[in-house]
Amino acid sequence: MIEEELLKRARLVSKAIDDLLPVAHPQGLYKASRHLVDAGGKRLRPAMLLLAAEAAGGDPEKLAAAGVAVELVHNFTLIHDDIMDNADLRRGKPSVHSLWGISGAILAGDTLYSKAFQILGMTPVDSDRILQAMDVLSRTCTAICEGQWLDLEFERREKVGESEYMEMIEKKTGVLYGAAAGMGAVLAGASEDVVYGLEKFGLLTGMGFQIHDDVLDLTAPEEVLGKRRGGDLVEGKKTLIIIHAIAKGREPEAFGRRDATAEEIERAISLLEEQGSIDYARRKSLDLVEKGIDALEVLPDSSAKSLLLDLADYMISRRY
Repeated sequence: MIEEELLKRARLVSKAIDDLLPVAHPQGLYKASRHLVDAGGKRLRPAMLLLAAEAAGGDPEKLAAAGVAVELVHNFTLIHDDIMDNADLRRGKPSVHSLWGISGAILAGDTLYSKAFQILGMTPVDSDRILQAMDVLSRTCTAICEGQWLDLEFERREKVGESEYMEMIEKKTGVLYGAAAGMGAVLAGASEDVVYGLEKFGLLTGMGFQIHDDVLDLTAPEEVLGKRRGGDLVEGKKTLIIIHAIAKGREPEAFGRRDATAEEIERAISLLEEQGSIDYARRKSLDLVEKGIDALEVLPDSSAKSLLLDLADYMISRRY
């Protein structure tokens, strides 16, 4: 059921993207900007915004532009992440910089970033709500950059603590989910306690989503992932899984080795499974989502609240 409901909202946002972000002049720039946007993706962040707005008593049909804004910010970060990670694939397709070069990809990402705020301003609600939502989104973009910086910094360090990792994923991933849910409540005209509760829900479930993503990087088939299995491992990403393994004195041999063979990667994954590092991450992900669900107590029961609960479960049970 939740997948059908997510698909409905994804279609609403995708239609709004076509209307609000047409391929204009120069065409190359807008084709590059829309490459990942049009490549698929589950539109989870805008779906969370629309569901949060509905649960807070708003009309989600009026907030498609806000959903687009959140989706464009997300895709802006993906384009720049792929440049920094030198990743050739995203969602099973060539990354933007693989097709248009690094300079073109930077411009494409910057275009999505600026368009996100322009499109958010088109949301048909009171201007004070739009300004509040813009404040949330701008602060979120700063936090995302802080999180990405920490992620890059961790690659140059021998050891990273679990608390440092949690701060990084809060900023790199959690805050945009938190912003999506909080903006939905703000634009619906909800009270401060409802806005806070929904923002906390989004933040914690978003962090759980990221840890689950780290698990999928090691456990999902490549044809499902749409990218190389164990990519985070060979790139030397200090995920919670790796932090746990290093703390136990068992760093996998393939860690940080971009030239690792498929067999070496599989042996490393088996080691992480055997010593419980992957299961540790799974439990942490579940704990975060459970805490996020608790934050929804500020909402009365409704079909939209039930869908938010289903979305939280989906975020850590999905296979890709």
